Amino acid sequence: MMRRSISLPQTAGKARVAFAPDDARAGGVVPVRAPQARPQRPAHQWRTLLVSGMILLLVWQVIVSLLQYPAWILPGPLDVVARFRVALADGTLQAHVVPTLIESMGGFALALVAGSLLGYLVAHSPALERWLMPYLTAAQAIPVIAVAPLILIWFGYSSDIMRNALIAAIVVLFPIFSSTITGVRGIPRELREVGLVEGVTRRQRLRYIELPLALPVIVSGIRTSLAYATTGAVVGEFIGSRYGLGALINIARGMFDTPLIFVALACLGLITLGFYLVLRAVERALLPWLD
Repeated sequence: MMRRSISLPQTAGKARVAFAPDDARAGGVVPVRAPQARPQRPAHQWRTLLVSGMILLLVWQVIVSLLQYPAWILPGPLDVVARFRVALADGTLQAHVVPTLIESMGGFALALVAGSLLGYLVAHSPALERWLMPYLTAAQAIPVIAVAPLILIWFGYSSDIMRNALIAAIVVLFPIFSSTITGVRGIPRELREVGLVEGVTRRQRLRYIELPLALPVIVSGIRTSLAYATTGAVVGEFIGSRYGLGALINIARGMFDTPLIFVALACLGLITLGFYLVLRAVERALLPWLD
């Protein structure tokens, strides 16, 4: 007997059930697995990124060669690579990259501790939210370039690294703070009530309920804000520092050394990319079920 199947449409990735009316009495239910999209492999992503980057550099070099721009207006990739080698050989690059790294990581660590702790407290206290959120939101609307001179005046006696790390922390603080509130408040109320019925302590509730469930949202906010750490550090170096990639850009600008400016910008991009890769590795270790 020919079987006639009727399948109910479902979302991709879920099982569809096909009913065979002629065999229904005999239990003629045939599960049909819907086709799933194959995840893109990391190696393929890296190849795509490498090829697109090489094409971009090639187009850049061709434009510079055809239009014959001088190096102080628009250097080509070859000019930037040559300047990178010179700066690396004479120690200029190391002297300016290391302070930016320390300031970015220090500011990020400070913002991570302060933002997550303050966000957790505000998530559990509506009264504290009413007191703090208007001021924090207004402070977030103020550009960091306007706050940096005040930090320079108030903490001028301290080292450049401490001052710039504080500016970086100010930039990174609010995204971590807001993502912590969103993650903690997004936990279903039923799970909290189950914990109360079971008599869990506040520490157990944080460890076994709130932290595992809120961590994906918090990590997402951290990933978004991580790139801002280098931005805050560079802004502080622009205002008043002798070392750092921001200071190096200022020095190169005064000397019309445009290839050196591109070298500094490339180093900033590589630092941010390194931060992102480290965070992705930590995220896979803490949240393996998200992959």
